Amino acid sequence: MTFSLTVLGSNAAIPANNRNLSAHLLNANERFFLIDCGEGTQFQLRKYHISLKRIRHIFISHLHGDHFFGLIGLLNSMHLLGRKEELHLHAPAELSEIIDIQMAVSQTRLVYPLVFRPLRMNQYDLILEEERISVHSFPLRHSVPTCGFVFREKNPPRKVPVARSYAYCSDTGYSEQIIPYISGVSLLYHEATFMQDMAAVAADKLHATAIEAATIANKAHVKKLLIGHFSARYEDVAPLLAEARSVFPETHAAEEGISISI
Repeated sequence: MTFSLTVLGSNAAIPANNRNLSAHLLNANERFFLIDCGEGTQFQLRKYHISLKRIRHIFISHLHGDHFFGLIGLLNSMHLLGRKEELHLHAPAELSEIIDIQMAVSQTRLVYPLVFRPLRMNQYDLILEEERISVHSFPLRHSVPTCGFVFREKNPPRKVPVARSYAYCSDTGYSEQIIPYISGVSLLYHEATFMQDMAAVAADKLHATAIEAATIANKAHVKKLLIGHFSARYEDVAPLLAEARSVFPETHAAEEGISISI
């Protein structure tokens, strides 16, 4: 059975260097979960032949624009395509008002139920539990309230001897406090906005370096690390990947369109 991640966007702040803004698509046994929704995400979904109708849950980590400015367009496209199924949106509470204003001024009334589920930003919290998967949120260290998410497979198929898991740590400064939440996951995504020579800048902006991301992966004993949220200053991300691999060899760089089986 499928448990895989598709990268839709890997850049920080602005689209640049042929990289789009933050968005991941997790296929967990044919249940589709969209994680963050930067500007242009719906174009990426179409480019990689992912049906909008198959997404039942969207998770927004925080309210910086590069993580949610693509959401209203995606919601509207689902509306215009005649979606009927419920869509569950897990996000900071303030996003509900933002969506209401956008819908009101455009005189749009969605033809499908949008179920808003506000995140509790300062605690480890079970936010979704189904027969085959559970999802928890947990606090990250950033300049605005920010959540990470960890997806854990339940009752895996007989052909899969060990339950699989994926943790998403979007914008965050270096913090060992997240280690208990992500310990031992099959795949960890951790932002790596800067190289180590920019460590002071990273700390000031509450972002992480590639080496810091790898250090967290090492201390959390994860199986694989995926780094992304690259600063636009880096046209080539190979040096960031090399830095991370010097600490945690099983590191991969997020590249648009790659699909990682977990």
